[in-house]
Amino acid sequence: MSDDQTPTDSKLTRSKRRWAEEGKFLTGRISRPETERLPPGQHLVKNWPVLDLGQQPIISTDTWRLEVRGLVETPLDLTWMAFHALQQSTRVTDIHCVTTWSRYDNKWKGVSTRDLLDQATPKPEAHYVMLTSYDGYTTNMPLSDFAAEDAILATSWEGSPLTRDHGGPMRLVVPHLYFWKSAKWLRRIELLGGDAAGFWEKNGYHMYGDPWREQRYSGD
Repeated sequence: MSDDQTPTDSKLTRSKRRWAEEGKFLTGRISRPETERLPPGQHLVKNWPVLDLGQQPIISTDTWRLEVRGLVETPLDLTWMAFHALQQSTRVTDIHCVTTWSRYDNKWKGVSTRDLLDQATPKPEAHYVMLTSYDGYTTNMPLSDFAAEDAILATSWEGSPLTRDHGGPMRLVVPHLYFWKSAKWLRRIELLGGDAAGFWEKNGYHMYGDPWREQRYSGD
């Protein structure tokens, strides 16, 4: 899918817009990460459910690219080989999906977001990030969250290459936010001076998405 295309209006998209309008899954309870591992309203799963917007782009590593643009000193346009030439890291993190499932202790391998930012060098006025995927999906977050210590641009999960249905060949993982913020099939990272809404944020979801504060929807 070309960069100027937008995600389709799928059954899931319509359902999640309705959930946002109805405040579905909200418990009103706030837990603290230092005292509880499972955020409010979540339940544990052993599998890894697949959720997308009805499209799973086929991306060859021969043509794959990752761009880093916007308020950076050194814009990047990385091939698959150049991406793998960067320092490789591993992380073990939990996943918390806004649809109420959580999965503990996921082992990732890839490039830490901090190591990628070291290559691009954010300008002082950069405070936010807009992420764009190969299927046209977008999502936003503060630069400080993108650069979290455990955030990673993952190419491997549990010792195997990341599969297409889970965002392969590469996806973002930002464990401390709801998982819709961890964009699959990542294509472009743009550093911005101000915040801007992505796809779900324009469709009733919270601009930040903290699971422990139950920030599922706008207005929460």
